[in-house]
Amino acid sequence: MSARAFRVQLDLTPPPIVRKISQRSLIFGVVFAIAVAVGVLVSHNGLDEFYQGYLLGYMCWLGVALGSMAILMIRHMTGGGWGTVIRRVLGAAMRTMPLLTILFIPLAVAAAQGHMYPWAMPFESIKDEHIREHLINQRFITQSYLNVTGFIIRAIIYFAIWNVLSILLSKWSKEADSPEGRDNGHRFRMLSAPGLILYAFSITFATIDWAMSLDPTWISTIYGLILLIGELLSAMCFAVVVERILVDYRPMSELLRSDFVLDHGKWMLTFIMLWAYFSFSQWLIIWAGNLPGEISFYLRRIHNGWGYIGLALAAFHFAVPFAMLLSRPFKQNIRKLVWLAIWLMLMCYLDLFWIISASFSVSLSINWAEIVVPIAIGGFWLWAYFRNLASLPLLPAYDPQSAEVLHPSHYIHV
Repeated sequence: MSARAFRVQLDLTPPPIVRKISQRSLIFGVVFAIAVAVGVLVSHNGLDEFYQGYLLGYMCWLGVALGSMAILMIRHMTGGGWGTVIRRVLGAAMRTMPLLTILFIPLAVAAAQGHMYPWAMPFESIKDEHIREHLINQRFITQSYLNVTGFIIRAIIYFAIWNVLSILLSKWSKEADSPEGRDNGHRFRMLSAPGLILYAFSITFATIDWAMSLDPTWISTIYGLILLIGELLSAMCFAVVVERILVDYRPMSELLRSDFVLDHGKWMLTFIMLWAYFSFSQWLIIWAGNLPGEISFYLRRIHNGWGYIGLALAAFHFAVPFAMLLSRPFKQNIRKLVWLAIWLMLMCYLDLFWIISASFSVSLSINWAEIVVPIAIGGFWLWAYFRNLASLPLLPAYDPQSAEVLHPSHYIHV
C-alpha cells in the first residue's frame, strides 16, 4: 500500500544529538587544524609531511562520501528496506561533496608546487634513481598524461561527475518529504545505472592520479577496484556507526529492525570478501608475472617493517572480521556490530596508510601529520555530515518504498 495514501504520524525529525555532534565535531576540527598549523611551523619537513598526511586523510573521508553515494545508487537499483532505513544516513555523507571539492585544493597546490608527486618535481630533486630512470625512458608518455594541467583538469571532471550525481539524487529525494511530491523511483533507477558506471571509472582514474602516480614506475589494472571496495566498506561501516548512535532515539528506535541490521552486516561481509579477493588477485598476478615494472610496489611494502602492516591487514582486515561476520546473531545485534564497524574503518585507514605512505618512506615510519591531519579533516567533514543529517527527516516519508520501513501504526488514514 502506498505511503502517499496516509499521513505519517511518526515524527521523523532527527534527534537533537545530531546537531550536538555537529557542533562538537567543528570544535574538534578547529583544534586539530591549529595543531596542524603548529606542526607545519615547528617540524623540519613540516610542509612535505603535511601534504603526505593530507593525502592520506583526504582519501579516507572522500571514500566514505563516495562509497555512501555508490551504496545509495545500489539501493535505488535493487530496492529493499535495508537501504531505505539508512537512505538519509548515506545521503548526508554524499552531500558533503561540495566541501570535499574545496578540500581538494591543497592537493592541487601540492602538485603545482612540486610536492609529493615525482612527475611534478624538478628533475634534480627526485631522489629515487629508479624513478629518475623511468621518467627519462618514458618521458613522452609521462609528460603527456602526468602533468599539473592534466592533473587539475581531470580532477575538475571527477568532481563535476560526483557533484552532479549528488545534486540530482538529493533533489529528487527531498521531493519525497512532501505529499505533493511525485514518485521519483523511475528517475532514481535511470540515473543510478549509468551513475554506478561513472563512479567506477571516475574513482579508478582518480586513484591513479592521486595515489598510484606517487610511484609512476608502477602500474596495476586492479588498483582502482581495491580502493573502490575499500570506499564501499568504509561507507557501510560508517552507516552502521551512525545508526547505532541514532537507535537510542526516536524515530530510528522505531524504524531500525534486526533484519535490516543483518543485511548491513551481510554487506560488510560482502565488501570484506571482495577486498580480499581483489587484493590477493593483484598480489598473485604480479607475483606470477614477476615483471620489474610491477613488483616494485610489493618489494617496498614487504621489507623494512612494511611487511608487518601487510600481515596485519590480512589478519585483521579480512580473516578475523570474516570469521566474526559468519555469525548470524552477531550480524543482527547493532550494539555488537558497531564495534566491528569501527575496527574496520580503522583497518581501511591502515590499508590506505600501507598503500600511500610507503611511497614516501623506505622503512616503516609514521609522522605526526599522518595522524593529526586526518583527524582535523574528519572534524570538519563530520561537522558538515551531521549538519546535513539534521537538515532533513530521517526517512522520505512519502516515498512509496518507505512503506517497507514504516509500521502501519505510524500512519493515520486520510
